[in-house]
Amino acid sequence: MSKNERKTEDIVRDHFKKYIESIIIEEQSSDTPKIKKLLSTASKNGLGRGSPEFIIQYKQNPDLLIIVECKADVTKHESKDHLQYKKYAVDGVLLYSSYLTKEYDVLSIAISGESERDLKVSHFLQLKGEKKGVEKFSNKLLTPDDYLQGYLKSPEKFRQDYDKLLSFSKDLNDKLHTLQIKEDLRALLISAILIALEDSAFKKAYKDYTDAKQLARFLIDTALNQFEKAKLENDKIENLKVVYQQITILDGLVDNIKNIRDLIKDIDENINDFIRTHEYFDVLGQLYIEFLRYANSDKGLGIVLTPPHITEFMAKLGEVNKDSVVYDSCTGTGGFLVSAMKLMIQDAKGDQEKIKQIKAKQLIGVENKSHIFALACSNMFIHQDGKTNILNGSCFDKDIVEKVKEKKPTVGLLNPPYKSDKKKDIEELEFIFNNLECLEQGGKTVAIVPMQAALSQTGKILELKQKLLEQHTLEAVLSMPEELFINSKVAVVSCIMVFTAKRPHPAGKKTFFGHFKDDGFVKRKNRGRVNVYGRWDSIRERWIRAYMNKEDFAGLSINRVVRPDEEWCAEAYMKTDYSVISDDIFIQEVKKYVAFKVQNL
Repeated sequence: MSKNERKTEDIVRDHFKKYIESIIIEEQSSDTPKIKKLLSTASKNGLGRGSPEFIIQYKQNPDLLIIVECKADVTKHESKDHLQYKKYAVDGVLLYSSYLTKEYDVLSIAISGESERDLKVSHFLQLKGEKKGVEKFSNKLLTPDDYLQGYLKSPEKFRQDYDKLLSFSKDLNDKLHTLQIKEDLRALLISAILIALEDSAFKKAYKDYTDAKQLARFLIDTALNQFEKAKLENDKIENLKVVYQQITILDGLVDNIKNIRDLIKDIDENINDFIRTHEYFDVLGQLYIEFLRYANSDKGLGIVLTPPHITEFMAKLGEVNKDSVVYDSCTGTGGFLVSAMKLMIQDAKGDQEKIKQIKAKQLIGVENKSHIFALACSNMFIHQDGKTNILNGSCFDKDIVEKVKEKKPTVGLLNPPYKSDKKKDIEELEFIFNNLECLEQGGKTVAIVPMQAALSQTGKILELKQKLLEQHTLEAVLSMPEELFINSKVAVVSCIMVFTAKRPHPAGKKTFFGHFKDDGFVKRKNRGRVNVYGRWDSIRERWIRAYMNKEDFAGLSINRVVRPDEEWCAEAYMKTDYSVISDDIFIQEVKKYVAFKVQNL
């Protein structure tokens, strides 16, 4: 019996026409000049114009196209090489996508079968400028809104948007540099603008101002008023007021109305859009890193920020869930709390009452520096949390320790200040000990510290290592990539330590050591370390699986009993996987060693 492709097309047409209020459906050709031009040479046989069965555009999201190619026979769904364009549905729709992605993000749908019962459906997302598509979604037709949300929340779209954010943040930094606004005030200014834009009256009225000084005051008053509406404590608001008032006297802003109006407009269009799409991402932290690229050092101005993919990885190591109470004793801009919030809300699975409780009661932070404290408060506000328990002061202060203990935290996440003066600065392990002391028994502290804190076998660090094992359990030490903090201009080799609180380390217990040096990120000029090839997700899952199962893998991990006077790192004990060593790798390592010897005389 011959197959009838019209039946397949009828199924597709009937499915999508139910959503005509939000989409435009065209068949065989398009009236949009840009689409028509892109398809003018897209014929399946290489001669002239080509066109999929259906071209679907979103009325409110013009950057995304959906294209559909149909075949009646399910045996003609997909070839192995995807090069038989006329014969197979997948091959044909991917051909059209390759032309359209010169100007659009494209969701390609290949459908075969004559009845809904036998229908075979494949989806491929190919973003603008990408060479090939990635398979997405399930083997059935979804609603246009499901497709849109899946597209907006996809890792591929995140990477695309993140690249745009990095590009914008560089341009923004150059602009603020031209306006002679100090590096440590730039992120504060951006945070004030983002918060003020949450107020509909400000968003509408700022464009009408003609006096720059008045607009600057209106901006700060609106931001502070937003904190008051969120019922932030009076003492915190007073602290924020002192910090934010600096913005009202910035010459580069208050001397020219165009400067401040354009700045607000640019931030609304570029940063707010990103925040709305990718809710739980530490945008302010990323901007802070970018703004300090031209400063003398991040450490001199405040903090060394943990990359966002590592904050989420550490939250997963701490087994953060909807019932966790998370404490960051060195909060910085709030990156750990944002990552923890993301995992907690995901675990809440839409329970709005629980989500409200998570934001109001289950995230605790302490930050000592007032301007960084303001950033942390702003960051949590931007993520719809005006009442998070962020305290301004030292995590070693007895009153603060007592306030934190009252909240009964179960997970500690921190990146303590790294020592710059060996005599005066507090040891990183003291911050870990302090964090553990605040947790409930059995809680987990996950901290990222310089590798030196794990290697030292003498002096004060040895004493702290002994003290830690006497009172807490060392579960794991994970060696991190060599240039993890290159985006913050800090050359430090780091490791992650995982402890169980208030349970002395049992005699003979093995600690998990991970050689987690390759996270898939690569260096790119003007962008630092980025996940260009999208390898991080699979690498992270392998790391977590190895840690959770306490697995020994040559070249990756080993379990070993250690004492305080031994080195706490995988490199000291791990077996080498010689199968992956080539002549080229050996030569490169020898060159590195020679270069190290020359540099260090």
